[in-house]
Amino acid sequence: MGGPNHLQEVEVFLHNMFNDPCILSIKNARLRQLVAKCIVKSRASKSRAIYARIGGKSPIASLSAQLAQKLCALDPSRYYTYAMRYTPPYALGVLEQLQQRAIKHITLFSMYAQYSTTTTLSSLTDAHNALKSLNYTPLLNIIDRFYTNALYNQAIVQSIIATLKGRDPQEFVLIFSVHGLPERVILQGDPYQAECIHHVSLLKQALTRACVFFKHVELAYQSKVGPMKWLEPSTEAMIEHHRKSKLVIYPLSFSIDNSETLYELQIQYRLDAKRLGVLEYLVCPCLNDHLDFAKAILEVLDNQRAKPS
Repeated sequence: MGGPNHLQEVEVFLHNMFNDPCILSIKNARLRQLVAKCIVKSRASKSRAIYARIGGKSPIASLSAQLAQKLCALDPSRYYTYAMRYTPPYALGVLEQLQQRAIKHITLFSMYAQYSTTTTLSSLTDAHNALKSLNYTPLLNIIDRFYTNALYNQAIVQSIIATLKGRDPQEFVLIFSVHGLPERVILQGDPYQAECIHHVSLLKQALTRACVFFKHVELAYQSKVGPMKWLEPSTEAMIEHHRKSKLVIYPLSFSIDNSETLYELQIQYRLDAKRLGVLEYLVCPCLNDHLDFAKAILEVLDNQRAKPS
């Protein structure tokens, strides 16, 4: 999805996001632009304040660059780079560079572990449109989700164990927090919720195999925007429900840290937990450029069965 590379880019990020028909499903482009402009005007100041709290920018671009560099070092047989949906580097510029290098075979690897029309489809459509505008026709493979990969899930389990730092997991409730969606998106056939539920079931099995047992393991949804009915339970409600327990949060739908993890989970919900008297509140980092994550990506690529499109 991307994120502002500096505070002056916040409006660009918000405008591009809310002008995306996969995000704001208004068919009339002019009306969507008008609504997006109003949303940006109402949210820009608050969003700038959030990014100011986490260092004046989103870390997503620099962390993605570090991951790409690590992948290039681990696997010299391929060239790894990255593109963002709503802020630079955009797919158009990145693909133009690959075209100039005369690269003839490209795998588009979605950094969203679970598929959604609002995120995965939006990014892949953007890449396809960029290829068309460049008149660039490489052999193309698509990897549009990877949450079932065992190495990836082992990396998540190890991250949770590392965050506990020797604490007894049976004293904790583990909350897998994922980005929420309006309920109507799911009713229209988006598989995201089902894949999140399936992912949690796979991780429960992986935790059992690792002999890591929690008081409870829950799935919750964060980052609600607007008045529509969103998927439930919310992460805030889940924190309140388990306020008498120790909590550890894993940001399951995020592969790279961003404002939803560094501000919403680490700062905003931590304050809520403190207000509620939660005994202990831990948040796992995203996998970012961790070596285990890089190895999982390589395995997904090596095992891919995607058909050229």
